[in-house]
Amino acid sequence: MSEPILIGKGEVPVYLLPQMANRHGLIAGATGTGKTVTLQRLAQSFSRIGVPVFMADVKGDLSGISQPGGEHPKVRQRIAAMGLTDFAFEGAPVTLWDVFGEQGHPVRSTVSAMGPLLLSRLLGINETQEGVLTVAFRVADDQGWLLLDMKDLRAMLQYVADSRAELQTRYGNVSAASVGAIQRRLLSLEEQGGLQLFGEPALDLNDLLQTDERGHGVVNILAADQLMQAPQLYGTLLLWLLSELYEQLPEVGDRDKPKLVLFFDEAHLLFDDAPEALMDKIEQVVRLIRSKSVGVYFVTQTPLDIPEQVLGQLGNRIQHALRAYTPKDQKAVRTAAQTFRPNPALDTAQVITELGVGEALVSTLQSKGQPSIVQRVLVAPPQSQIGPITPAQRAALIRQSVVYGTYEREVDRESAYEILKARAEQQSAAELEAREQRAETRTAGRGRQGVFEALAKSAARSIGSQIGRQIVRGILGSLLGRRR
Repeated sequence: MSEPILIGKGEVPVYLLPQMANRHGLIAGATGTGKTVTLQRLAQSFSRIGVPVFMADVKGDLSGISQPGGEHPKVRQRIAAMGLTDFAFEGAPVTLWDVFGEQGHPVRSTVSAMGPLLLSRLLGINETQEGVLTVAFRVADDQGWLLLDMKDLRAMLQYVADSRAELQTRYGNVSAASVGAIQRRLLSLEEQGGLQLFGEPALDLNDLLQTDERGHGVVNILAADQLMQAPQLYGTLLLWLLSELYEQLPEVGDRDKPKLVLFFDEAHLLFDDAPEALMDKIEQVVRLIRSKSVGVYFVTQTPLDIPEQVLGQLGNRIQHALRAYTPKDQKAVRTAAQTFRPNPALDTAQVITELGVGEALVSTLQSKGQPSIVQRVLVAPPQSQIGPITPAQRAALIRQSVVYGTYEREVDRESAYEILKARAEQQSAAELEAREQRAETRTAGRGRQGVFEALAKSAARSIGSQIGRQIVRGILGSLLGRRR
């Protein structure tokens, strides 16, 4: 069995049992109360017992986990206050990732892997437009055309719009206006940097499950400070990662520790404006992914940020201070207090507003799955550096990574765009050849017309009856028809 993870100490030490870590968790608290340091403490503790970690770095200061901590006075003070006699500074093995490829290895998905449901949420399109997008995916699947990057999707939408009459009976109505609206949303997404998210090589999930030569789990850090400028892109990327893990990892049942732990900071962005169909999927994935031995920890300001159906599945809870200045704040405090198993010695709602920086109310699942009574604790400090690393250190980590060179060069293989482009070129060539043949025919016809022109005009003048005029019109009409 893996050793328990010390979260903090109050009247008694409070531990997180690794075998219960895949029951998910919540780290909540107002800005500046210590959530980030708590996250870093937990991530490094999981790494030490051999569990790989993935976490989004929204403020740009989690990269310090890769370096040993220094003589920080507050850390020394906390070590002494908690009586941590076996505390030693050390860093964790780290792999850096970045959708934009600037602060880490590029992170990509394919359009097909993202799917119409998540892509619709990313684009913020309505139900009718989502139906059109679904048709485009279905047609591509039926034709065996890969949708890998943004130009594939654009080409596919154009094909569906151009072929809507022949597709209608099998797939339903496709509105050209809806296609145009989706294309405009794609353009907006490209301006936010979303173009770089789609393509190949796509992220191999096995690269998130690495351990180093000491058996320590690799901490995968996604640079999200720039990504946060496009909140929908950030939230959708994390949901895609969660769904891919659920789809690809095998069922393993209960283990003595998780196979992977995910920390999703600014967790409310995963759920903001999510349609009901997507929320149902999220709830299902969170509920069932623990059977794949994956733990998910949501990091946010208040439990109100998490939908009730998801919040009820978070068994391990760390609550930092909340402020109660407004009615909404007071509701958040009451909600947070009600999520804990009561401690007769604590007024939980009152204590939440009194906690200092680095203090928290903690309840974790015990060996039989029941939550412990809530305890007020000082959170143990991380053994690694608090704060970001230098650009030179970051560059060195990227070059030393085992995946360096795997994702840096984008690959563009044949997919829907190339196939549809080739079809269009073939059709254009065929139309050009047909026009040239018709031109040759007309040229030859004009030569013959000189020979018979006098006879034709004479014959036309000589036909005076109604029947004669109908025949002539019929012949000319037929020729003109063929010429068109």
